[in-house]
Amino acid sequence: MRRLLVTGGAGFIGSNFVHHVMEHTDAHVTVLDKMTYAASPEALAALPAARVRVVEGDITDAALVDELVAGLTGEDDALVHYAAESHNDNSLADPSPFITTNLVGTFTLLEAVRRHGVRMHHVSTDEVYGDLELDDPQRFTEATPYRPSSPYSASKAGADHLVRAWVRSFGVRATLSNCSNNYGPWQHVEKFIPRQVTNLLSGGRVKLYGSGANVRDWIHADDHSSAVLTILDAGQVGQTYLVGADGERSNLQVVRLLLELLGRDPDDLDHVTDRAGHDLRYAIDPTKLRTELGWVPRYTSFEEGLASTVEWYAAHEDWWGPKKAAVEAAYAAKGQ
Repeated sequence: MRRLLVTGGAGFIGSNFVHHVMEHTDAHVTVLDKMTYAASPEALAALPAARVRVVEGDITDAALVDELVAGLTGEDDALVHYAAESHNDNSLADPSPFITTNLVGTFTLLEAVRRHGVRMHHVSTDEVYGDLELDDPQRFTEATPYRPSSPYSASKAGADHLVRAWVRSFGVRATLSNCSNNYGPWQHVEKFIPRQVTNLLSGGRVKLYGSGANVRDWIHADDHSSAVLTILDAGQVGQTYLVGADGERSNLQVVRLLLELLGRDPDDLDHVTDRAGHDLRYAIDPTKLRTELGWVPRYTSFEEGLASTVEWYAAHEDWWGPKKAAVEAAYAAKGQ
C-alpha cells in the first residue's frame, strides 16, 4: 500500500492533487495543512476517511514533520510538497509569512526526508523565472535563469535552490516541477479567475489590473495533478520538469471570455490600479515533461476548461459566498 504525505493538501492545488490520487490510484494520503484562510477543508470532506487522513499543523514544526515523514516506510511512499504562501499581493503587503513558510518550511521538510531516506517531490512556480516580453518568441525552459520579481517568487526560488542543494550535498531523492498558472475548483476568491467569476455571478463587474495586457500561461489544476503524479512515478531524481498546457492568454482575453460565457457585455469591466512590479508575461515550454515522461494534458482547450470552472463556481456559492465580501473589501482598500 503506497502512502503519500501531501503538504498543503487542503489548499487549492493540493486538494485537487489529493482528489486526483483518490481517483487514479489506490494510495493512502496524509494531508498536512496549517489551515490558513486559503485552505478549504470542505474540499476533502467527501473523500474516503479510510484513505485520507488530515493533520492540522505547520510545515515548520520539525517534530510533527519528522513524525509524519517517519511513517513513510514503503519503497514507493513519498512526500509531495505543495504547502506555500502564494498570493503575490499579500507578499507585497507583508513578506514575512512567505519567508517562514516557503523557505523555513521547505528546509524543515528536506531535513526530515534526509533523516528518513524518503522520496520527495517539490512543487514550484514559473514565477521564479521573472517575466518575458510580450513579443518574445522564447518560453521558459528548465535552463532559464532565475529572476524573481516579488517576495513570493523570490521565496519560491530560494526553496527550489534548497531542494537542489539537498539533492547534491546529501543525496536526497527529490524532483522538482515549476508550473504555470492554475485554475479550477476550490481556488480562493482572492485569485484572478475566481474573483472575476464570482464578481459576475454576484451581478458585479470584472476588475482588471491596468490595461489587461499581462499574459499568463493557464493550466487546469487536474492537469497539474496528473503531471505531478507522472513525475513522482517516472521522474529522474534531481531533475526539474516544467508543467504547462500551452494556455497563454492575456488577462483581457480571459475576462472577455468569462463575460461571454456568462452572457455579459464584453465591456462590463473596470480597470483598476495595477499591482506593483506586475510581471508582464509567463510562458512554459513543457517539452521535457512530454517527451521524456509521456505526459499530456486532458484539457487541451482553455475555453473548455474555463467553462467547466465557471459551472463549478456557479454550483458552489455556499462555499465562496461567505468569503467574498472580505476579499472585495481588501481589494477596495487598495483601489483594486
